[in-house]
Amino acid sequence: MCYNVAFMERKAKEFAERYKRLLPDEPAKETLNQQLPLFYFVSGFDHPKLPIIMQDGMQLSEWGLIPEWVRNGQSALEIRDKTLNAMGETAFEKPSFKTSIQSHRCLVPASGFYEWRDENKVKYPYYIHPIHDAFFSLGGICNSWTNPETGEKQSTFSIITTPANALMQKIHNVKKRMPLILTPEQEAAWIDPKLTESIVQDLMKPYNENEMAAFTVSQKINSVKTNRNQADAMNPVEYPQLTLLDAWF
Repeated sequence: MCYNVAFMERKAKEFAERYKRLLPDEPAKETLNQQLPLFYFVSGFDHPKLPIIMQDGMQLSEWGLIPEWVRNGQSALEIRDKTLNAMGETAFEKPSFKTSIQSHRCLVPASGFYEWRDENKVKYPYYIHPIHDAFFSLGGICNSWTNPETGEKQSTFSIITTPANALMQKIHNVKKRMPLILTPEQEAAWIDPKLTESIVQDLMKPYNENEMAAFTVSQKINSVKTNRNQADAMNPVEYPQLTLLDAWF
């Protein structure tokens, strides 16, 4: 699954430059001058706002999709912990996701993401990042939900997951899942709302492991009681007991 990411670009202008070919218009000056949230480590369960790319532009959106049929604020709070991820294999069937996967797809750029390997009931965290780019473009689905009680609008998203590739099977060795990662050539297609279901299904494949790298980081990030959004969350830490995996990374 994908519940923890890093996002390392503070300047909206540089971020927009990376995705300018996908944006319909030149973003307004005030939008380009804003600072984006910087996260060395952030959990989806904190429901952070991250920049997403849709066919009609870019915006900050809250992690944890709220479907259009949710009727009140309390129900919205309850469901969003359950919609951080959506399995690609069943997204077209699930009530929470089927409308969004059909026509409200987005990119969720991330500098990298974190996942855990389980060895003898000990969890070793890894940071996984792209080799040739500043971002992974994670495949997401989104929805703009209006609270019937207050009229307030919330932009929310979920990250699609796929079966793990060979690299991620070594790391996420229990559930063997990974986020959907799209190549630059696939990005425009993913956010096109007119795609047929079969084409969307064809895009939801495990990413090429040769385009990603990983290293172990401190087990301090295992604790939800500490502030994990610190620069050292991304520092490599070696574990002698994992030396058999060194050749992979």
